[in-house]
Amino acid sequence: MRKIRRGDEVIVITGKDKDKLGNVVRVIKDKRVIVENINLAKRHTRANPMQNIAGGIVDKEMPIHISNVALINPTTNKADRVGFKYLEDNTKVRYFKSTGEVITEKT
Repeated sequence: MRKIRRGDEVIVITGKDKDKLGNVVRVIKDKRVIVENINLAKRHTRANPMQNIAGGIVDKEMPIHISNVALINPTTNKADRVGFKYLEDNTKVRYFKSTGEVITEKT
């Protein structure tokens, strides 16, 4: 089970995009995440008329290490650490360490 999953709202805690918010688009091997509109890089793209792709310079989201982002606690609107615990029905859930509140899964 991952502490940060696709669809979670995170804040960048270090680096050039510090204090920016975004949603996780993809998790790569439990070590890196791609967050929308964070850590953008310029990509020089060749035109491909067969696929209707225009050439030029495109902004691309690059991966950021998972230790450089933290989950946002919606009650406090601050970065928070995540832990795991088991409920009475033996289901494993994520929870915020500061408040003990269970993280609801977005479907």
